[in-house]
Amino acid sequence: MASMIFTDCSSSTTARLLPFRRSRIRGDGFFFNRRLVSPFHVRPLVPASLRTSPTVHSSPFATPVISVSCTASMAVESSAKIIDGKAVAKQIRDEITAEVSRMKEAIGVVPGLAVILVGDRKDSATYVRNKKKACESVGINSFEVHLPEDSSEQEVLKHISGFNDDPSVHGILVQLPLPSHMDEQSILNAVCIEKDVDGFHPLNIGRLAMRGREPLFVPCTPKGCIELLHRYGIEIKGKKAVVIGRSNIVGMPAALLLQREDATISIVHSRTKNPEVITREADIIISAVGQPNMVRGNWIKPGAVIIDVGINPVEDAKSSRGYRLVGDICYEEACKVASAITPVPGGVGPMTIAMLLSNSLSSAKRAHNFQ
Repeated sequence: MASMIFTDCSSSTTARLLPFRRSRIRGDGFFFNRRLVSPFHVRPLVPASLRTSPTVHSSPFATPVISVSCTASMAVESSAKIIDGKAVAKQIRDEITAEVSRMKEAIGVVPGLAVILVGDRKDSATYVRNKKKACESVGINSFEVHLPEDSSEQEVLKHISGFNDDPSVHGILVQLPLPSHMDEQSILNAVCIEKDVDGFHPLNIGRLAMRGREPLFVPCTPKGCIELLHRYGIEIKGKKAVVIGRSNIVGMPAALLLQREDATISIVHSRTKNPEVITREADIIISAVGQPNMVRGNWIKPGAVIIDVGINPVEDAKSSRGYRLVGDICYEEACKVASAITPVPGGVGPMTIAMLLSNSLSSAKRAHNFQ
């Protein structure tokens, strides 16, 4: 079998890709029991009958080929339904807008999200700007602290402490990655668990892992993955699910969420032998490793549901930008075999910020005992 390289994790669940930087996993700080996925009544966007019998096309690869190239015919014959993350995210934002308005009218409280940015990374600044716009679009107040690259860890902790004590702030997000001289874990752990809307606090992850316990928040990208399955009426209970990648940000919490939904879970990672054998047994695959087109069509069981978290820039001379974005899944092959699949871009990505907004609203409701 071809040599395989996993990255397994992203340095930030709030990361997006800039052209030809190191590939990362999408996410933004975003379940398990359906009632925890969203503070709103969940209505499927589409009928639950996604499980059509796809036409199975034999893969041109005798063994898996790990490559950024994913050759497809001029006309791709897709048997898979497209899981439209943009449409779902818009629906969720509309629901959040209505709930924020209802809360403001009923008790005079507006949810608030604070973001701490350290340094001058252009990509991080872009992410923070996008979150601010998203907050404004649904009526959530946003607060921002921008510190210079050479700031001390104590300065960051001081601002976190201030936001922890501020009753108008219901969620605190520290933009990652932090400068190398800072202890990321110490800083993330300083965020009050009741305001940990990124879901990174070890107590939240610990509660997620324990039966009979409920975390206050779940990391936004895994939450968004499960929400997509729910909104499309895709059955999870009793299904075999494979998560590719074991990062603390996406892979591990995604596996825990699927387990809470009564799926039978396997995790494929950098030390897994013959991963394609394991993935071919899966009814649901969530891939989050940041390796372009790693999962080929012949890795996929006919009729499986594919959630592709990866977002990777690959060279493309035909594009005006000189590159295009692809996922971990070879889309052109997978869409001929799967019953449903998320596109890249436009799949999981839009869901992460929507889940961050949802977490912020839930935090405000919890703080003020508002139903």
